[in-house]
Amino acid sequence: MQQKQISIKDYHYDLPFERIAKYPLEERDLSKLLVFKNGDCLESQYINISDYLPNDSLLFFNNTKVIPARLFFKTSTQKDIEIFCLEPISSHANVYDSMLQQTQVRWKCLVGGASKWKEQFVFLETDTLKIQVEIIERLQGTFILDFTWQPSEKSFAEVLQIAGAIPIPPYLKRSTESIDLERYQTIYANKEGSVAAPTAGLHFTERVFEKLKEKQIISTYITLHVGAGTFKPVKSDTMAEHDMHCEYIDVSLSVLEYLISNIDKSVTAVGTTSLRTLESLYWIGEKIFRNPNILPQDLTVDQWQAYESTTSALTSQQALKCIIDYLNKHDLKTLYAKTSVLIVPGYEFKMVNALVTNFHQPESTLILLVAAFVGNDWRKIYQYAIEHDFRFLSYGDGSLLTR
Repeated sequence: MQQKQISIKDYHYDLPFERIAKYPLEERDLSKLLVFKNGDCLESQYINISDYLPNDSLLFFNNTKVIPARLFFKTSTQKDIEIFCLEPISSHANVYDSMLQQTQVRWKCLVGGASKWKEQFVFLETDTLKIQVEIIERLQGTFILDFTWQPSEKSFAEVLQIAGAIPIPPYLKRSTESIDLERYQTIYANKEGSVAAPTAGLHFTERVFEKLKEKQIISTYITLHVGAGTFKPVKSDTMAEHDMHCEYIDVSLSVLEYLISNIDKSVTAVGTTSLRTLESLYWIGEKIFRNPNILPQDLTVDQWQAYESTTSALTSQQALKCIIDYLNKHDLKTLYAKTSVLIVPGYEFKMVNALVTNFHQPESTLILLVAAFVGNDWRKIYQYAIEHDFRFLSYGDGSLLTR
């Protein structure tokens, strides 16, 4: 499979550190927008994005909400332990259920200062809350931890809100500040579960949504809970050795029915996470087509499924119908699934016609996704952005790409 032989070094570009946006602009929608269409680049602002979208566009936004996933504990000898929550490990069907859990939860986490953790528990105490954490299992690079707290009637979401900090991207090389509490969330975020923001959506404001509505462009919401793996560098020479991170999908039956009835329109994904969700829907439908009796917990998309499938001749409508029929058969109103889909050059897009996205790190899986979407023109786009003083990464400017 040629995709496995892709060398990440072929997707390098020079990104000066000073071009990384350390803070957001004062007004979200005045961030610059690079519009790429028919091989040409032009410059605008997010406030004008509706001018560049067809009237029949469907915009898909990821409405996940960043949780305060970083917690600072003490050992009994007052040594510092930093815990970064990644994903729930339990019988809960999804991240949302785990966030509502009371008394105790089990999560996979990163642990800073793990060598200093000698005893059974570490502790965190505020004026209104006491938390203790125990190591259940040490994995390669991560830990399975049990969290318990008092008062036990508080949900895990409430525990994190009281004791946690928003985990801003590591490449900002600064601590979380008060501005991040508001600006490292989209204005439409409402489903808690991400440890990183879907950053393309950070530029959208009520003013932008009003202009979209005036043009009768429909905004629709889906959910992918972004994992810390989004920042995971590709350290292998080729993609064959890269282990793509897994993320949780949450899409309602009503959205799936709306999508299948409007699939002939121009589908625009706001953010790579929305694109990964929409494309994953195709592969989930394809998996159900091959195995109609598959169990709900086995609705997962493997990183190489898109390149190994022998039934990818399904249309997008057929794939969506497989999911809808499956949910109706099992009396389910929401699709919960997991995806590790890896989108690299050579990927055949099934759902998405246009992509709104920020500018990504060199030699990252997100650069590979952009290159898959626009081909070798990704270099032209990034060169234009460098030469025209665009701001890069999570708090930076963005682009509207049409394939």
